[in-house]
Amino acid sequence: MLTIRAEEPADAEAVAGVHVRTWQAGYAGIMPDEVLARLNVRAWAQRRRDIGTADPEHPFTTLLAERDDTVIGFTTFGPYRNNQDRDDLDHGCGEILTMYVDPDHWGTGVGRELMMAGLTGLNERGWRDIRLWVLADNSRARRFYERAGLVTDGEQSTYELHRSGGRPPLGLVELRYAARFGGPRGASGQP
Repeated sequence: MLTIRAEEPADAEAVAGVHVRTWQAGYAGIMPDEVLARLNVRAWAQRRRDIGTADPEHPFTTLLAERDDTVIGFTTFGPYRNNQDRDDLDHGCGEILTMYVDPDHWGTGVGRELMMAGLTGLNERGWRDIRLWVLADNSRARRFYERAGLVTDGEQSTYELHRSGGRPPLGLVELRYAARFGGPRGASGQP
């Protein structure tokens, strides 16, 4: 049975594990192999602890999908980040910051459940205008968001991917998706 619940401090390692595995599978062929190979679950877990993602006072909320007491996905949402800056928030609209499902659970409905939970959470906080950023080359994620009712709005950004060996960052194009949802079940009764 799938359970959706709020992140707790003890979840940092499990969430980071899903995050790393999903990057390695989902961004293969999009990001350089050397970048994906050096991802470190412990470092990402510590970063979550450092920024306090499970703190109820944090401006963003992370919800976890669990099956058999194992974290298999998560989504993070909150106020829109102007220029994707966590310190420059626009409280006039909401944003889905992350949506990751462990690759072993792709295609099982976990992503849809997390998306519904995230959209409902945003809607409960009064946000009807929703935005998110996705890598332009991530066709799987783009199809998922389009099925959820979001569309590209013409805004683009560049995600700077830092590389080792003193090489300059690699710029990956991101597209902004947006939608206006009228109620907790989305514009058409569901996301």
